[in-house]
Amino acid sequence: MRARISYFVTAAVLVVYFVLVGSRGVMLIQQGTALTVAFGAAVLILPVIGVWFLWKNTQFVKKANALAAKLDAEGGLPVDELVRTPGGRIDRDSADAVFAKRRAETEDSPDDWRCWFRLAVAYHDARDTPRARRAMQRAIALHDGKPVRA
Repeated sequence: MRARISYFVTAAVLVVYFVLVGSRGVMLIQQGTALTVAFGAAVLILPVIGVWFLWKNTQFVKKANALAAKLDAEGGLPVDELVRTPGGRIDRDSADAVFAKRRAETEDSPDDWRCWFRLAVAYHDARDTPRARRAMQRAIALHDGKPVRA
């Protein structure tokens, strides 16, 4: 729940920022000189890119959560078998052992979105966020029946 609240607060702050930057871009364009119009147009591109990025991330999170709910309904969510330090952090060796098991499972069933979802969780637990995201994107694509790259 804390992650969801943080996400929405960050998204709201970004939207406010996009509005402020967009208004500055419009103000620059209204000045009417060639230089300010060029700068204003360049400034307006930033909120457009930001909105697109925020939209894509929101869609990714919604789809990943939908897969998690579906996997939970099937009883296939990965069991938390990780060893933790007294402070609550995941032990690296434990995460690596679980990751090896999930990777082998995914290699045995490369077209099963469930295996890719569990692999994404293992990557996340091993603190490899870029690979976790790619594995989750592959799980989403497999679930949706979209073609995936090898």
